[in-house]
Amino acid sequence: MQTRKLFGTDGMRGEAGRYPLDPETIFKFGKALGRQLQESSGGRPQVVLGEDTRESSRWISNILATGIRSTGAELFYAGVITTPGVAFLTRHHEFTAGIMVSASHNPYSDNGIKVFSNSGLKLSEAQELEIERAIERDQSSGRQIPKEELSAEPEFLQEYVAYLRDLVPGDLPLPAAPLVVDCANGSASRVAPLLLKDLGIEARILNSEPDGRNINLHCGSLHPDSMARQARAAKAYLGVAFDGDADRAIFATRDGRVADGDHILYIAAPHYQNQRRLKGHTVVGTLMTNLGLEHALERCGIALKRTAVGDRYVLEEMLRSGYSLGGEPSGHIIFADLSLVGDGIITLLQVLQIIGETGASFTESVSGLKQYPQVIRNVRVREKLPLESISEVARTIETCTNELGDAGRIVVRYSGTEPLARVMVEAEDAVAVEHHATLITKAIESAIGAAKQPLGA
Repeated sequence: MQTRKLFGTDGMRGEAGRYPLDPETIFKFGKALGRQLQESSGGRPQVVLGEDTRESSRWISNILATGIRSTGAELFYAGVITTPGVAFLTRHHEFTAGIMVSASHNPYSDNGIKVFSNSGLKLSEAQELEIERAIERDQSSGRQIPKEELSAEPEFLQEYVAYLRDLVPGDLPLPAAPLVVDCANGSASRVAPLLLKDLGIEARILNSEPDGRNINLHCGSLHPDSMARQARAAKAYLGVAFDGDADRAIFATRDGRVADGDHILYIAAPHYQNQRRLKGHTVVGTLMTNLGLEHALERCGIALKRTAVGDRYVLEEMLRSGYSLGGEPSGHIIFADLSLVGDGIITLLQVLQIIGETGASFTESVSGLKQYPQVIRNVRVREKLPLESISEVARTIETCTNELGDAGRIVVRYSGTEPLARVMVEAEDAVAVEHHATLITKAIESAIGAAKQPLGA
């Protein structure tokens, strides 16, 4: 298949206002999507559109809406809502498609466009490629792009909150202490406080005052330490931090230890296995899933199936093989019997349910997972050449891999959404992990590193 140019692993993403998120390309995107949906549906498509709290999200939504409606499609606007909220609405109302304007965990200056089919799944790579071709063929340029002024329909948010509320069993005991909840100044700010109040769960809400520029800023799932400290100070039941569009969640224990997506799979998989809900006795992870989780699951008679990094690849394997649970260390967890996208709020609700049903505290539940030392380095690159074609990089990776042998793993890949090379080294020996990660990072910097210094791990 031809390589996609505009789409990454999670939709089309970039700096807002610059190609491909400039007004002209966004307008063409809307037209291309509307026409594709019209051809596939054989009628007048109906599309629901939501967005996160970035200052660019509204104008991008306005231009998208104009492009889509120019094809005769009918568009419904949900306003600020989570990405999994858009997926739910698309499936619940049987819309032809759903669109989310968000760059997830990226800084406010970035944005993106994600599209869901009427089953709540992200568009296939073939569909994304067809949209790219249509944009390339569209020669309408150099004119003023008209913009719709959208008005949100509040019932969409209410329906999503009601759906989440109904996932919680009526007899589930309420937490005996407050939760600490970091909304990342993003979409969760509109959902989590409403839901927890409806459920009667006491919560200390953090970072729920978005101003357009503070989304993910030193908060949320990428920066969970502050949330973890507050969970410890408050002697909380648990702490949780969402990202900008709330499709991932990172947790903290009562004593302030951070628990990632591997910890959630560690407590969920055996519980589901005991309830005969873990289909295929298998959990789907990625190349980044810690070896410690794989070994812990093996002891429970549960297999780990690895995929490429990205929740879309996790889901593809789950659907292909009929598995019911999968996820990533980043906090994307997919409970396929409930939703076909990662939903940080559903993850929180499932954790609360597991704790309530087992009687163990969250701290006790996650304490048994012994993770191997792991380092992830992000190196900003000026171009994404095939790593195997760069002799210095390929030679360094091969040497480090041979030295680690069976005692560790090395994964080097490009980010699907940013100009970064990600270096992951994992082994029983922490000193060896740091040594090999440094060698590979320096090799990449020397060969294709950008002028900026590499980002922190």
